[in-house]
Amino acid sequence: MKRAINALLRRFTGYELRKAGGGRRSRPPTSHGRLLTAPVFILCSVRSGSTLLRVLLNSHPEICAPHEIHLRDIAVEAKSRYVEKSLSQLQLDAAQLEYVLWDWVLNREREESGKPILVNKAPNNVFVVERIAECWPDARFVYLLRHPGAIARSRQALRPQDAPERNAAMVLRYGRALEEARRRHPGIVVRYEELASEPVAVTKELCSFLGVRWEPQMLEYGRHRHGGYRTGLGDWKEKIRSGTVQPPDEPPPPGETPAELAELCDAWGYPRGTAAAPEALQGPESRASVPR
Repeated sequence: MKRAINALLRRFTGYELRKAGGGRRSRPPTSHGRLLTAPVFILCSVRSGSTLLRVLLNSHPEICAPHEIHLRDIAVEAKSRYVEKSLSQLQLDAAQLEYVLWDWVLNREREESGKPILVNKAPNNVFVVERIAECWPDARFVYLLRHPGAIARSRQALRPQDAPERNAAMVLRYGRALEEARRRHPGIVVRYEELASEPVAVTKELCSFLGVRWEPQMLEYGRHRHGGYRTGLGDWKEKIRSGTVQPPDEPPPPGETPAELAELCDAWGYPRGTAAAPEALQGPESRASVPR
């Protein structure tokens, strides 16, 4: 309870509750001991085109967007009650040490790239958004959306061993977590359909959101190194290996989108049976950015 209350207080006031007479001097309210400043997180479902978005951003001379780094599974364990007691005297716990490790791992990639801005993408980040925001109160978020039916179709092709019901349930799980993150944390919305069909316009808006100048070399991502395309690190199919932005696939035909995904279609502005028409995707909230 104390940890949750302090997390909220730190985010909105910069202060936290401390035990009276603890004998420790208060740290400055802005001191979080983080190496990264305003890191960027791409939040999305699986099979949403996040690898394409990553390599486009990574092709910018000021943006480092490494392969998927699964922060959710980087953990620290306090293995005895003695170390727990010791850490408590330092006002630390295993979760705070995990944050230090997360920060160090991502900053190491940024430093080695020589670029000032770090972008992290891993679909399972949608399940630890609150921890990301607690670790980096100045974090910025990019919400990548795609027609839920297209996501389900793409994942089913990748994992034919899964029953269609299980596949739809997985897409819904990611989608609900993503929608909850959108509700709680401001950011910029990017639609995969627009990214693949209008890469210049979308990357220009992203650069504006990130505070960097747009560079045409972003679209020539095949000319730059991105760490290879391997399973477990992002998409590895021929489409992404082509090195050029490919047009989006045709939207799912009427009736193909699983009924379980109707709520996501509604929330994301896609008709339930087919992808939204181009004019619908140009609405005021399609790529609206909200500064943090």
